[in-house]
Amino acid sequence: MRRYNNYNDILKQLFNNRVQKVSVSAGFTCPNRDGSKGRGGCTYCNNQTFVPGYCHPVKTITQQIEEGIVFFHKKEKYLHQAYLAYFQSYTNTYDTLDRLKSIYEEALQHPRIQGLVVGTRPDCVNDQILDYFQHLSKKTYVMIEYGIESTNDKTLEFINRGHDYQCAVDAIHATADRGINTAAHLILGLPCEDRDTILSHADRMNELPLTALKLHQLQLVRGTIMAKQAQTNPEWFNFYTADEYIDLTIDFLERLSSEIAVERFVSQSPKELLISPDWGLKNYEFAVKVEKRLEERDTRQGRMIMVS
Repeated sequence: MRRYNNYNDILKQLFNNRVQKVSVSAGFTCPNRDGSKGRGGCTYCNNQTFVPGYCHPVKTITQQIEEGIVFFHKKEKYLHQAYLAYFQSYTNTYDTLDRLKSIYEEALQHPRIQGLVVGTRPDCVNDQILDYFQHLSKKTYVMIEYGIESTNDKTLEFINRGHDYQCAVDAIHATADRGINTAAHLILGLPCEDRDTILSHADRMNELPLTALKLHQLQLVRGTIMAKQAQTNPEWFNFYTADEYIDLTIDFLERLSSEIAVERFVSQSPKELLISPDWGLKNYEFAVKVEKRLEERDTRQGRMIMVS
């Protein structure tokens, strides 16, 4: 039995099969880039890190799904797996409701697609959009993923997010209250956040009605504002070794409610874009190391909550 609540296990039970997300780019932008909230985007962000080779907005949604399925079919053991259309790049609710409906419903018309995963910002949803997702969720699997990144407002301002933490709290409650699967992203190790600040994010996650949580290590990526900041102010940054980050992750898990499933621990930027840290570990390889360290430390997710 695992020592942490793994969301992939939940999906396998839900679909009675292995589940694969097929990334789809619908050509969205972001209010933090087009001037409505800001310019230049979040300081850490280069969206090329999210986009597989088959995923390009000049292609139709159907074409991208077809090419994505062919990509994963190269591995024979995955021939019969379930597929979810994953709208990941940029802000995937940042358009009119009519256009959003046409995009999502084109994806759902594909016979191999069994649901949607939609990544967005907490300041880019409203009652109309969430009511639509609620309607969809009664017929198919729907997960809305919110980029929170930090629960510290000073950090959010520093990385140019364009919203505060309360905005994320409100959006997550509004989504979960409609019975929609709701996930959040956090980046562990953002500039000027010490260990206590990082671990306090777990305490605040416990206060939210989250289905799942994704954790990312801070990655320095070419072509970002943060890459320039690291050159001029290296004292702002602390790039963990893989072993240090594993222990930080476990400290975080100990404080995270076991009711919140963890979908992943790390993110992988393309090697040609990544500056630091380059651990050479895939997500599943890192997860194996986390499980081994949990055993070595004889601990589990939520242990500190149970102790207190």
